[in-house]
Amino acid sequence: MDAMDDSPPTQPAPTPAAAPFSESMQLGGPPGPAGSNYLETPSAHTAPSGGGLSPDVAGQHLERVLFEIKKVIVGQDQMIERLLVGLLARGHILLEGLPGLAKTLAVSTMAQAIGGSFVRLQFTPDLLPSDLIGTRIWRSSEEKFDIEWGPVFANLLLTDEINRAPAKVQSALLEVMAERQVSIGGTTRPLPSPFLVLATQNPIESEGVYTLPEAQRDRFLMKVLVDYPSPNEELEIVRRVGVSIPEASQVMTLGELEDMQTLADRVYVDNAVAQYAVDLVMATREPGLRGLPELEPMIEFGVSPRATLGLVAAGRSLALMRRRDYVTPQDVFDVSRDVLRHRLMLSYEALAKGLSADDVLNRILTVVPAAAVTPADQHLGDR
Repeated sequence: MDAMDDSPPTQPAPTPAAAPFSESMQLGGPPGPAGSNYLETPSAHTAPSGGGLSPDVAGQHLERVLFEIKKVIVGQDQMIERLLVGLLARGHILLEGLPGLAKTLAVSTMAQAIGGSFVRLQFTPDLLPSDLIGTRIWRSSEEKFDIEWGPVFANLLLTDEINRAPAKVQSALLEVMAERQVSIGGTTRPLPSPFLVLATQNPIESEGVYTLPEAQRDRFLMKVLVDYPSPNEELEIVRRVGVSIPEASQVMTLGELEDMQTLADRVYVDNAVAQYAVDLVMATREPGLRGLPELEPMIEFGVSPRATLGLVAAGRSLALMRRRDYVTPQDVFDVSRDVLRHRLMLSYEALAKGLSADDVLNRILTVVPAAAVTPADQHLGDR
């Protein structure tokens, strides 16, 4: 496994179109053949959308949301970017980090910026499914059963310390995440639109913690790792929120957000870009056939087809945030760790060697090449 020793991915040319959503570019770029052209300039034409928005206008709206969140949150640029990606892609997000890193504050601030309702649920070992989705109650005055709906009916649902709840609660949450509806006593009620589950978990505690089922982990579009702020960011936190926490203002309506979600759905994905996403996924299932034989004993199970769909959906959203109506291999590369890390099951041998999912993914991202995409390819969707 010497080949896996912290080999950094190769660095492509910087992407001018990525600003201000460019912090993830520090992680490197996809390897590609000589002469590859990733078309790093924004498109001049407008992608069709139900709301009549252009990628440039949508990017401006999303910038305002970003800056409004950053009025409150210091640093954590990648986490904020991924929250917006999940919002555009309608994909649930799992945030993993130590306590006090502004995970909950970031989600509540985003809800304020988009004008959406926000509910925070603290998961505990004694939580019941009825505490989450509601239950049937007997109305003695009317002599009939009625349904008291639970608190999950919100645009942004934050489940704090999700891995502390028992299996029955996770099962109820799974329907909420997968079907976006709640069923009680033969009555089904759809959740509001847009709807997003954002879960947090603490990586260091093991007492009173339940392992999330694989099926539920697979329902999360991304797992985002939240790290400590830098010394300069820590100083800014003291200066900005030492006395009182600033408040964000609403800069977007839910209707505008739904228009942007529709626009993100229509961002063009070239066959070569889709093939790159498939190649990354297949490398987790058949590493020996993809030039990575050293990874075969390290991977117990590869990722599911939801990972392929997630790479494309997250790539579309990131491309729109970067004011483009087409996806480049760089977009897929930038979201790949977040989309794949929680779906990859490592073997006991990998765990014994102290390897993490990111170590394996870094090796895959270094080796799997991205095909060349020309400007003509990117505009095939207009014809």
